[in-house]
Amino acid sequence: MEPETRSSRPAAIQPRPLAELLECPSATGSLMNGAAQCINVDTGQTVFRQATSCRGLYLIVSGQFLRRTERLETRLTLGLARPGDLVELAAALGDHRHTYTLMAQIPGSVLLLPIDALTQAFETYPPLRMQLLAELAREVSRGYDASCLSRMPKSRRRTGVIAQL
Repeated sequence: MEPETRSSRPAAIQPRPLAELLECPSATGSLMNGAAQCINVDTGQTVFRQATSCRGLYLIVSGQFLRRTERLETRLTLGLARPGDLVELAAALGDHRHTYTLMAQIPGSVLLLPIDALTQAFETYPPLRMQLLAELAREVSRGYDASCLSRMPKSRRRTGVIAQL
């Protein structure tokens, strides 16, 4: 009998490389490159706060950031954001309201693709929006898998003859 894997989810939910996610014609790429802004942050500094207006799509360039949210009067830590992570896809692609707070744990920098430039990029190259929406769906699936794995009961490993049957 083959051992059962912990997660039977397909590799399709794995994050896509950033170059693949933002793949677009050179004119659209130039538009986004020209509008991109680098934001340097110190330890403890907040990049954005939950429920505030989203300024754009954020890419972690360096450092380590903590994602926190408040739900039903309870503060929750959602996890870390590290270099290469796109953060707040939901806010940038949705209602432009941050769904959590992002705070630097160590000094770092974040690249901001402003909403206006992102909107223009979507108009000049509509598949870009679909690529980012697909990544948002993968992000949600990864979060769901992580929450399911953390809730799995810990089982003891059996030893002896019975376990080998």
